[in-house]
Amino acid sequence: MPTTPMNGAQALMTTLADAGIEICFTNPGTSEMHFVAALDSEPRMRAVLALFEGVATGAADGYARMADKPAATLLHLGCGLGNGLANLHNARKGKVPVVNIVGDHATTHTQYDAQLQSDIETVARNVSPGFVRTSQSTANLSRDAADAITAARGLPGQVATLILPADVSWGEGGVPCPPPPLPNPPAASDDAVEKISQAIRSGQTTALLLGGQALREPGLLAAARIAAHCGVKLLAEVFPTRLQRGAGLPPVERIAYLAEMAGVQLANVQHLVLVDAKAPVSFFAYPGKKSYLVPDTCTVHTLASPEQDALASLHKLVGALGAQQAQPALQAEQRPGLPRGKLTAPKVCKAVGALLPDNAIVIDEAITSGLMLGAMTAGAPRHDLITLTGGAIGQGLPNAVGAAIACPTRPVIALIGDGTAMYTIQALWTMAREGLNVTAIIFNNASYSVLNVELERVGAEEAGPKAKAQLDLHGPVLNFAQLAQGMGVHAVRATTAEDFVKALTYALAHPGPHLIEAMVPESLSGAKRKVLPWLLRSLPNLPRPVAMALKKKFAP
Repeated sequence: MPTTPMNGAQALMTTLADAGIEICFTNPGTSEMHFVAALDSEPRMRAVLALFEGVATGAADGYARMADKPAATLLHLGCGLGNGLANLHNARKGKVPVVNIVGDHATTHTQYDAQLQSDIETVARNVSPGFVRTSQSTANLSRDAADAITAARGLPGQVATLILPADVSWGEGGVPCPPPPLPNPPAASDDAVEKISQAIRSGQTTALLLGGQALREPGLLAAARIAAHCGVKLLAEVFPTRLQRGAGLPPVERIAYLAEMAGVQLANVQHLVLVDAKAPVSFFAYPGKKSYLVPDTCTVHTLASPEQDALASLHKLVGALGAQQAQPALQAEQRPGLPRGKLTAPKVCKAVGALLPDNAIVIDEAITSGLMLGAMTAGAPRHDLITLTGGAIGQGLPNAVGAAIACPTRPVIALIGDGTAMYTIQALWTMAREGLNVTAIIFNNASYSVLNVELERVGAEEAGPKAKAQLDLHGPVLNFAQLAQGMGVHAVRATTAEDFVKALTYALAHPGPHLIEAMVPESLSGAKRKVLPWLLRSLPNLPRPVAMALKKKFAP
């Protein structure tokens, strides 16, 4: 530990590094300058600049999903926090640990209500309900930081917001705080395990709904042993924080995004066992439709809450059921062939499945263009999948930044819709500045396609020209290849399947970053979009085999 006197920012930096936090995603302003200066006092801390706060917060999210430990952010006052809020929301919903540091005016300055003065704590509570603290003194700053780290990396992981007044940062007499202990969460109780064992042994249709830590390889193997031994069904949350999948790993069926299709998946389930997951609900309310998707005839059990150790809980259930020696079903190796002809979104997904390298990290924010991604990559080499857990678009490109920094030897492929790409397009600049091995695939269909589908599902009146214009990205059509090149990223446009395959092959063979702009039509348009509302209304009344077949056709 340094023997020279420290100011608050230097002591804070040492406290973070001692606790294993080794990266800070920054978008600083005047009030954070002493923190910025302190970066050079701590060689263990890497600082990555983002040109927009939503990139910094989304990168911290992606980093933690892959590194299994928090990064820090550095944001400028309440306005900067507000700009980064959407991706902190996604981190909160994904139970992802983030130490979110927000600079503030000096405590002596707040009385003057200067132009940038705001109520930072109120803004922060939207995404940090478990920990928001304004540090009041240099002497207490490091202790406050240690408490934030403890809160962030406990179970469930959370966004812990530490507000750092400028004079607390520049004040002399800072003293680092020893690193807090790692969490030691409990497993499921014996009583819960016994009750769930009885439900499984009853012979009634049972499904395990897996989320969070249960979707890593050890949890999947334990759940798959239970499935093989007892005939239970394995389901995963609709948008997992991180799912390990591919050849040699147990396959798991994700709950569908469309509530009507999720209802088909759950229709015959009599016991639903939650493992670090919540009972399924629809993303939005729809006229005349239920929001809670669990059938009235189904009993819901909780094996592991988000505060408990999901893997240890699954192992206890494996033991109670005598499934230790059961052979889990594993996904066979299988790839689609290379696509040809006019480029479409399914052909992009097919090419990704055909060429996906081993141990890749796949980030899916393709929205409707990625409907076939899961099916096309199911038998590809094992990979990690990151999805839009909180539903706030603009996560994918920043997540790719964080994932590539967390796992520098692994290729990162981010599949992104054109509308969502524009929320955090500045992430491309950070990819170029840091030399990250990311291949970003932008589906350019010149539409907010999912909203065209939702317009009909919510029962709105038939859209007129003004309504349609709000969901259309023509006039002008965005040119992502040029945007990327302007930020230092190698980029090409592809209009045929052959062009796309050539571009993806090149990108995977050369260190990134790269961007491939896929010029595609909407996946759900024309006749498909017209028939979809009718199909969804009909699903509950169709024979289950027919309903499942239709579900797999539209959302495999």
